Amino acid sequence: MNHYSSKIGLNRRDMLVRSSLGIGGLGLAGLLSDEAAASASQPAERGPHFAPRAKRVIHFFLNGGPSHVDTFDPKPALAKYEGRTVGENLPTERKTGAPLPSPFAFRRYGESAIEVSELFARTAGHIDDIAVIRSMYAEVPNHEPSLMLMNCGDSVQTRPSVGSWVLYGLGTENRNLPGFIAMCPGGMPIKDAENWQSGFLPGAYQGTYIDPQHRELSRIIENIEHPHIASPAQRRQLELLRQFNAEHLAARRDERLEARIQSFELAFRMQRDAAEAFDLSAEPQHIQQAYGEGVHGRQTLIARRLLERGVRYVQLWHGAGQPWDNHDNIKDNHRKLAAEIDQPIAALLADLKQRGLFEDTLVVWGGEFGRTPTVELGGDGKSKLGRDHNHYGFSVWMAGGGIKGGTTYGATDEIGFKAAENPTSVHDLHATMLHLLGFDHTQLTYRYAGRDFRLTDVHGRVVKELIA
Repeated sequence: MNHYSSKIGLNRRDMLVRSSLGIGGLGLAGLLSDEAAASASQPAERGPHFAPRAKRVIHFFLNGGPSHVDTFDPKPALAKYEGRTVGENLPTERKTGAPLPSPFAFRRYGESAIEVSELFARTAGHIDDIAVIRSMYAEVPNHEPSLMLMNCGDSVQTRPSVGSWVLYGLGTENRNLPGFIAMCPGGMPIKDAENWQSGFLPGAYQGTYIDPQHRELSRIIENIEHPHIASPAQRRQLELLRQFNAEHLAARRDERLEARIQSFELAFRMQRDAAEAFDLSAEPQHIQQAYGEGVHGRQTLIARRLLERGVRYVQLWHGAGQPWDNHDNIKDNHRKLAAEIDQPIAALLADLKQRGLFEDTLVVWGGEFGRTPTVELGGDGKSKLGRDHNHYGFSVWMAGGGIKGGTTYGATDEIGFKAAENPTSVHDLHATMLHLLGFDHTQLTYRYAGRDFRLTDVHGRVVKELIA
């Protein structure tokens, strides 16, 4: 700091900021131009590019990777080739052997006569409202990058999650609840909060994590109530803090500080609305029974209440870690897991229809990849009666929100190892989801580090065959 700057109360940083010359001024000009471009599309000025079919999304995420050949992609050839080497045994994470027939029976459901496994018999009762994509593919057979690809559109780089992009584009309908909520009973999935990160988008678009294994509101949402002071006093404290933060922000223009200010405000407003939204005692007994008594019935019913109250994106994870990662004994493990969510999913689809919400709610089901049709082998070379990771071909389904129900799209090969007909990338899935929400995926962008980013990067096409 020189003599002149000390006299007028400027430190070195202030001198650079205020200077119109030199590297400091040029750097500031670049930063401000990026910021101006970004602020041109703040929530009040954004909205769908065209009339949306869906206004909200609920995403059932079966973390770990459900087996498509045991759920929504029947492969009778597995029995034909059991115990034999057949076709191209593609490399995955672990060594696999001969084709393993599904231990579950498939049958046709609905007027569309789509085959579904007995594991999801209740969900299959709604198959005429569901479009099954049987030709999904990802990039690698590893959980972490595949989770990032499915949730954030990139398996390597840090990017905003799908829910954050949806909230960024549509804004919130309820200022007193988070616009994006992720529920995972018992703890976090693999990659933790990175799955619902806001990335380079403002922090206000980050997903809010909730553990629905608890029943008491104070345990579902930590610190929802102040232990010592009443709301009026809290409001005065928060107002004073807001004033201090606003002065601090004005001098620094720090996006992270602005997000923190917004989070304080949201947390205060949630004290009233969250208590009501998460209180299932207000639901009739027959509705609670329809969803079921378990934690998945409870979290799915909570999700419906959140969607009703204007939450844009709700993601329902199956549980901590990767429960669907069944490398051995897939018969018992998949049966147990499916039994936990089949009833809640079917109940939600029926409930949304009854309430007039189905037509503009997009329901998505799937995991980060599928599983091999071949049996996984242990270190001793013997069968583990399970399946390894398979990113070459798997299934995802969607319903409601403009989806053409009673539809199957694409196909895997004869035994279900690889997408063979109409291969559909994760970018295609995201582009289609955004289209149903009223967005051209190539135009929903955010300027960061000197370029415009989007959820689908430079990829993606809308699968119009899935749209009603």
